[in-house]
Amino acid sequence: MREALFEVVRMRTILEHLASRQDGKPAAANTFRRRRAVLSNCLRLAVEQELLPGNPLHRVHWETPKAVEELDVRSVATPAQARALLDAVRAQGPRGAHLVGFFACIYYAAMRPEEVSMLSADQCDLPEEGWGRLLLAGARPQVGSGWTDDGKPYEERQLKHRARRAVRPVPIPPVLVAILRTHLDTCGTTAEGRLFSAVRGGPIRSQEYGAAWKEARRKVLTAAQVASPLAAIPYDLRHACVSFWLRSGVSLAETARRAGQSVAVLQRYYAKVLDGEEAKMNVLIERGLAEHDDKAEGP
Repeated sequence: MREALFEVVRMRTILEHLASRQDGKPAAANTFRRRRAVLSNCLRLAVEQELLPGNPLHRVHWETPKAVEELDVRSVATPAQARALLDAVRAQGPRGAHLVGFFACIYYAAMRPEEVSMLSADQCDLPEEGWGRLLLAGARPQVGSGWTDDGKPYEERQLKHRARRAVRPVPIPPVLVAILRTHLDTCGTTAEGRLFSAVRGGPIRSQEYGAAWKEARRKVLTAAQVASPLAAIPYDLRHACVSFWLRSGVSLAETARRAGQSVAVLQRYYAKVLDGEEAKMNVLIERGLAEHDDKAEGP
């Protein structure tokens, strides 16, 4: 087996499998990058334990596919479309009423679904009037029971790109405050104090909220829009939120802080959104220069 791993042809075959989906179609670039990283780490550990004399992956020249690093602006819903989709979720009976707050957190606070899954009542500052605040302290991504130590289909982790016990405060607008207050009044919390849960208890899963989102899109959007990337998945609400913040004039640094991203990633991924603001920023600069010139001239 050791000798076989060092065969370039065998290693290239392994990489070809990693670059493919189960149906034979090419896997997404980011998916391949993650798979290759796992393979590389396993081989590196094998070398460290002296099970292999060297990492055979280094013997193969492989062009890693380029990942799409810009937002597809076709996926971004307008505020009116987002509100209509939330209303369509709410109209789906008691389960829809439970999930509307889940989607609202993604749209109005740019939260990741795994962060919403961990949201508890004691992290919410929800005044009767004005802006509130969420103190995000963890995430609970769905990873599959085969990848966790306890066999559960999820794993509790720290915030993405943050150290353990790090907290990310996110101011939330009155509309989200009202939605979450209503949610707590009508749905309460789980025994752990979490705001959202699956029908049979436990963490809410993507299959469950994904079905509600699919139905909302079918009810609100036209047939052409349903077939398009427009708000295709709940995560697109996060993109819509960040795009709206940027277009509203929120600074890059503050947007990145609230969304839990780096400024560099924000600039790269939302480049098209930022490009659209160039003319607006030029007008502001010209206005500032004109005011400065008027003051310099005096009365």
